Amino acid sequence: MNAPLTILGSGMAGLGLARQLRARQPDRPITLITADSGDEYAKPLLSTGFAKGLPPEALATRSALDAADELQLVMRTHTRVEALDPAAREVHVGRERLAYDELVIATGAAPRPPFEIEPALCERVFTINDLDDYRAFHAALTRLGRPARVAIVGMGLVGCEYANDLAAAGHGVALVAPESAPLARLLPEPLGRALAGELAAAGIELHPGRSVAALERDGGDLRLALDDGHGLDADLVLVATGLAPRRELARAAGLETSAAGIHTDRQLRTSVPGIYALGDVACVDGINAMYVQPLQAGVKALAATLAGVPSAVRYGPWPVTVKTPCCPVVALPPRGAPVRWRIEGEGIDLTALAEDENGRLMGFALTGACVRRKVELARAAPALLI
Repeated sequence: MNAPLTILGSGMAGLGLARQLRARQPDRPITLITADSGDEYAKPLLSTGFAKGLPPEALATRSALDAADELQLVMRTHTRVEALDPAAREVHVGRERLAYDELVIATGAAPRPPFEIEPALCERVFTINDLDDYRAFHAALTRLGRPARVAIVGMGLVGCEYANDLAAAGHGVALVAPESAPLARLLPEPLGRALAGELAAAGIELHPGRSVAALERDGGDLRLALDDGHGLDADLVLVATGLAPRRELARAAGLETSAAGIHTDRQLRTSVPGIYALGDVACVDGINAMYVQPLQAGVKALAATLAGVPSAVRYGPWPVTVKTPCCPVVALPPRGAPVRWRIEGEGIDLTALAEDENGRLMGFALTGACVRRKVELARAAPALLI
């Protein structure tokens, strides 16, 4: 039997690639190896499920078994690859040596907590980055049997989305971050402050400009000691301080990597022949864009390449929509630092235009009713990767 195309990871990148490739090559052997349950789901739904009262099973569109059967592939769930051997074209799983024809690393990115989480606190401190994480956090909320006090560390996209979602579900939420306003990587500060006001109006307690100095158990509570001497008591803590590409396997195998991920060219080829990287783990021609549209563009291009039609990935001017219903937000962050942000509007209805020295549009940010300008401004903005 010929060695299969092997995909590491069953998220939107891994399963999406398998689906696209199966349409092009119905008979090609494919093996998918994943460290989680392998159930198919749409990751953006993870930060909208609590307000809707959705149990984990409602978020899964297909079980791992159904996905494997539909796509006619071998899926190994809850399986960790320990090493890659590019010379032998093998992946190591325990004592097994699994041969591959071509290999796609689609292992995504992992949360990066800013402090050490003691093992004794792990049942109360969470990150949510996949469906298995959602299951664990949902179970913890259910065990309480009452509205929870949730402290969220991080005011980026994930932190703000979960804060809005959990508050809408009736839980008490506190947001803590060292930045002076929410979404500091996406919004200039005036727009961040507008969002902060609406989050506060939704009942969310904000602690900007603060870091967690210590996290410990205080009787039946968790106590977050802040660097200004104050403290927060919580039932559960959700850490949402960003993601780091899971590049360890690739780096150990000698592939070119950096903090931005596994380096690839525009055809998603790594520095080692026969190995590709896709999705949040891939740094494509110097760019790592951890959003759905770039991921989908990569899936489409790589499926064509693997099927014998070499295709370069292209990223358009794709704005990011933040799921904070209390204050809608859309942003297309500029690739470089703008000379100025030109801000228009009033209240929470604000438009911020990032401009270069010649007044050309580099990116934009929109809040409130101004999000309706998304399509108009995206048409005028430069593509991320052409």
